[in-house]
Amino acid sequence: MDQLALLFVLLLGAVLSVPVGDRLGLPAPVLMTLLGIALALLDFVPNVQVPPDLILPLVLPPLLYAAVRRTSWRQFTANKRPIFLLAVALVFVTTACVAVVAHTVVPGLPIAAAVALGALVAPPDPVAATAVAGQLGLPRRLVSILEGEGLFNDVTAIVLYHVAITAVVSGSFELGGAALEFVLSAVVAVAVGLALGWGANKLLDRLGDATLQIGLTLLVPYASYVLAEELHGSGVLAVLTTSLFIAEYATDPDDVMTRLAGHAFWDIVDTLVTGVAFGLIGLELHNAVRTASGRWGEMLGWAGIVVAVVVVVRLLWLLPATWLTQRLHARRDRDEDIPVSWRETVVMWWSGMRGVASVALALAVPLETDDGGAFPDRNEIVFIAFGVIMVTLVVQGLTLPWLVRRLGVRADTEREKAFERELAVRAAKAAKARLREIEAVEELPEEFSEQMLRRAFEIGVRISPDIGEEERREGHEKRVRRLKRVRRIQGEMLSAARHEVLAARSEAGANPEVVDRVLRQLDVRSLR
Repeated sequence: MDQLALLFVLLLGAVLSVPVGDRLGLPAPVLMTLLGIALALLDFVPNVQVPPDLILPLVLPPLLYAAVRRTSWRQFTANKRPIFLLAVALVFVTTACVAVVAHTVVPGLPIAAAVALGALVAPPDPVAATAVAGQLGLPRRLVSILEGEGLFNDVTAIVLYHVAITAVVSGSFELGGAALEFVLSAVVAVAVGLALGWGANKLLDRLGDATLQIGLTLLVPYASYVLAEELHGSGVLAVLTTSLFIAEYATDPDDVMTRLAGHAFWDIVDTLVTGVAFGLIGLELHNAVRTASGRWGEMLGWAGIVVAVVVVVRLLWLLPATWLTQRLHARRDRDEDIPVSWRETVVMWWSGMRGVASVALALAVPLETDDGGAFPDRNEIVFIAFGVIMVTLVVQGLTLPWLVRRLGVRADTEREKAFERELAVRAAKAAKARLREIEAVEELPEEFSEQMLRRAFEIGVRISPDIGEEERREGHEKRVRRLKRVRRIQGEMLSAARHEVLAARSEAGANPEVVDRVLRQLDVRSLR
């Protein structure tokens, strides 16, 4: 098997892991990691030959953009306090604790190298957390915090990692210089992200074709990452800033085709890239095994100690941090998503899985220092890092569904339905208000006006069928039944039309481009 065949196997696995994970109740990224481990144990499967310095630039930009599309700037600002405690403060604390313990237990490990180890195992993976939270039906408040933590903790960890690696390679370290580098990295990233987000937003307005607009959204995250890194900023923070700007300001409510096609495109990209990324994590087992060099017992012991530190520190941090956030939340009465019970705190604790960023940073540890010597204890750092990744990702990922069921942590479906009904009422009222505005400037026949008024009401009914009980109790059930019947018959009519048009594609002399254009119009009509 060559590298290309291996890539196709991972892509196929990424597609199949989704329905298999749904059937088994397990996260697809964890299943892909297990597939990668299984492939790594086969003799005919080659070692992965992806340069470590390309893993983050190739994988993170599309995954971060896809994750940002599912959230909003409002959620981040509302949850800035718990996100800061997890994505910034907890990363610093975890890095420090791992550094101290690793420096103590691993003979001869310099403190700067230990800090690099702590930084690369500190950030939980945003993709794994989002995928797991989405599949398990967790409360939205937990999903928001996990998404925010996962998206921003890489920024802190990667900057810490680069500072520590530079200290080891150069043999010198200045605290003031490191702090200045941290601040400048963030400032440059935000500036690049805002500039590219603004530019992309303007360019999207001028690209009338949905295909070109979606293609631009694929290129912009990469451009943001690369440009920020070239200017010595944080590529991850730049991508987040750009993505949030585009998601907030580049949405045209009437651009239906771009929105529908964009959702489908980014769902595909998210599924494939996530699957390949986590498959590569499992395949990198080759490197971890090779670095052991016959010292299995000793290195497994070190890895086990660091795993325990990572897991315990997260729990010991979450308990007081959650309590403090709850106290501040109650005092200020702010609209903030926080865990409301110890059960939700435990689920957040066990959701701290490491993944893509940790693998890329571990593999990117240099081989040599500036003076030509070997990077101190590089094999030990890589092995311990992979131990933390494998245990947290596989063990926690496989047991998290059981833990969620055991603790009974579930999304508040009644609250979601209530919000859906509220949106349905608002949508129907907005449609009616616009109809009144039209009637004020145009003379509409009474029968036509009544028909449009019913259509405005049906907009809300299609979103949430039970809003009629709140707005029009009499005749609601009759209208709903009629609406369902009309939609069923109309659906069958459109289906017959699509079959006929599609059959024309095989006829002699038929122009397939014209057929596809007509079919696309019927497809869009079917969604209305």
